[in-house]
Amino acid sequence: METQGRTSIRFTLNGHRYELARQDVESRLADVAPDAIRKHAVKVKGTWFPVIQAFELATGIPRSEFMSNTARRHLAALGYEVAGDVEPRTEPPAVRGAATPLAAPAPAQDPVEGKPAELAGEWHTEANVQASLVTALAAKGWRILSVANTATKEHGIDVIAARNGQTVGVEVKGFPSRGYADPARAGELKLTSPSTQAGHWYSQAVLAAMRLRGKEPTWGSVIALPDFPRYRDLHAETAGSLAAAQIDVWWVDQTGAVHRP
Repeated sequence: METQGRTSIRFTLNGHRYELARQDVESRLADVAPDAIRKHAVKVKGTWFPVIQAFELATGIPRSEFMSNTARRHLAALGYEVAGDVEPRTEPPAVRGAATPLAAPAPAQDPVEGKPAELAGEWHTEANVQASLVTALAAKGWRILSVANTATKEHGIDVIAARNGQTVGVEVKGFPSRGYADPARAGELKLTSPSTQAGHWYSQAVLAAMRLRGKEPTWGSVIALPDFPRYRDLHAETAGSLAAAQIDVWWVDQTGAVHRP
C-alpha cells in the first residue's frame, strides 16, 4: 500500500524549477515496462520501477542530470513507497537488523546505475542520510511537507514532516570524509580531521534545532545523524541539555534504517 504524501511538489534541480504531481507520475508510467532494478525501486500503482527510470519518465529530466537520492527524496515526498534491492514486480525485502519505530528498507551508499555517489561508497553523506530519512518517514505514514536540497546547500529546515497533527522539523547532518567531494580535489586529504569537523557539524545542528524551537515552539525539533561513535559520544555529553530543550536525536545506520532512542 502506498503511503500518504503530497499531491504535488515543487523543487529546483540544476538551477531549474519543476513541479511534479502524483497524477503526472502515474500517467507517464502507465503501460511502461519496468527496467531491471539494480538497487533502489519505487512502487507506482502496484508495480516496482527503478527510481531512476520512474523519475526520468515522470519529469522528463535525463538521468544523467540527477542522482538516485534526488529521485528517492522527491518520489517519497509524493507518498510513494521506496525500497532497495527489490526484484521487479515483487514485494520489498525485510529490513536487516532489529525492528525500529522508523525503518527504511534501502541502503543509501551505492552508486547510481553506473553513476558514482557524492563520494562513491559513502553512505553517510548528508544527501544520503536525508534520503534515507525521507524514505523512512514516508513509509511510516508521515506527510513530507518540505525537503531542502542539500546538494546546493539550500537554506532552511532540511526536512519538515507531519503526521497525526504533529509537525517536526529535522536538521540533517552527514559525517565528514577524509577526502573532498569536489572532483578537482580528488586524492587530497582534508587538513581538518573528520572527528574535529564532526564536532563543528554537531554544534551547528544543535544551534539550528534550538533556533527551530524558538521559531516554531509547537513543532517537534529533531536532529538526524549518521550513527558514528563520534556523534554518539557528543550526544552522550549533551543528552540532558537536549532533552531539557525538547530536542530529539534520530540515528540513521548504514542499512538506511532510522532509529529513535
